[in-house]
Amino acid sequence: MKFALLCAAALLAAPALADELVASNGQDSVRLSDKPCTSEPVLQRLTPKFRELMRDANAVVNGQPFRACWIVDGDSAHLLYEDGDQGLIPLTDFRQPKRA
Repeated sequence: MKFALLCAAALLAAPALADELVASNGQDSVRLSDKPCTSEPVLQRLTPKFRELMRDANAVVNGQPFRACWIVDGDSAHLLYEDGDQGLIPLTDFRQPKRA
C-alpha cells in the first residue's frame, strides 16, 4: 500500500512528464496517466462509482495499440482494455518515462 501511495504521489508531484508512468516488457508497454479515463468503451463497462475512479492508460501489445483505464488494486495496476480484456501489472514495474 505504501508503494501505491508513492506511485500516486510521484504522478502528482513531478513536473512535465510526471503525470505518466511506463512499464515495458520487450516491445510491449503500458503507459499510465493520472488523468481521468476518457475511453468510452471502457467506461460503459463500469458502474458510475468506478467510472469516477479510473485513470487513463495506453498500451502497445505485439505492435498493436490499445486504450485502457486503470486503478490501483493492492500492489498492482488493474487495467481494463476497450475490448474487455483485463490485466494486473505490479506497480513496481512502472517508471517515469525517459526524456527524449
